[in-house]
Amino acid sequence: MIDSTVNIAVLLFFILCVLFSGYSIWDNNHIYTKASPSVYETYKPEKEDTKSFEELIKINPDVYGWITLYGTEIDYPLVQGENNQKYINTDYEGNFSLSGALFLDCNNSKDMRDTVNIIYGHHMEKDKMFGGLDHYEKEDYFKEHRYGNLYVDGKNYGLEFFMLIKADAYDSSVYNIHASDANTYIETIEPLSIQSFDIEDAKRLVVLSTCSDSTNGRTLLIGKICDETFEDPYLEKEESEEESSIDWYHMFLYGISIVLILCILIVLVWSKKK
Repeated sequence: MIDSTVNIAVLLFFILCVLFSGYSIWDNNHIYTKASPSVYETYKPEKEDTKSFEELIKINPDVYGWITLYGTEIDYPLVQGENNQKYINTDYEGNFSLSGALFLDCNNSKDMRDTVNIIYGHHMEKDKMFGGLDHYEKEDYFKEHRYGNLYVDGKNYGLEFFMLIKADAYDSSVYNIHASDANTYIETIEPLSIQSFDIEDAKRLVVLSTCSDSTNGRTLLIGKICDETFEDPYLEKEESEEESSIDWYHMFLYGISIVLILCILIVLVWSKKK
């Protein structure tokens, strides 16, 4: 009788461990799901129809634009809060979220007409938010992912990225939104570059900033805002991959559920026999 009770207790403990593990996996996946560009793709402004984007603005008036880096996971709305803390743990709809949002420095102009426009985002695994900026440390990757699109103030602009730097979060020469000249700014940060390409006629810059491998370390991707736009060479490939993707996460949860049901049935049968 004692052995039976101990066995049942061990089995119940095992089930609780499985349940806890399943919840932890679900909770972790939920964070990354909230950080996925696919969550907000229905709001993405199109060239001829921005209705969905306007609906997002109605939900959260702090939304002001959209940024896309072709061939990467960076394809998100842009927000700007009254300070630079609000969107560290707030999503695009104004809800609490550990993944936060991509937000423009509160001292920049929303139309992004400043010489240096700084956008912040969390460094997350699975390339969510600005987690994929590390890839730009490789020259081949940088060359293949230099272009993107910026939608702001009702218009699309091209983005041409040309430099990746490592800097300190408190380096005022890097986080200088009051720089009056783009070329002077580029010359100032050049010594910090990990990768760098020649750029011409830079007047307005976008700086994507995320945490690096030290407490105050930051990785920053620098790009030029262009009046002309660029075609997305990865669009057709992304659509094909989306159609053939498998929801491995939900398949895993389904498997966990089956295991739990079997364990419970074993306990019930075992108890009746005893």
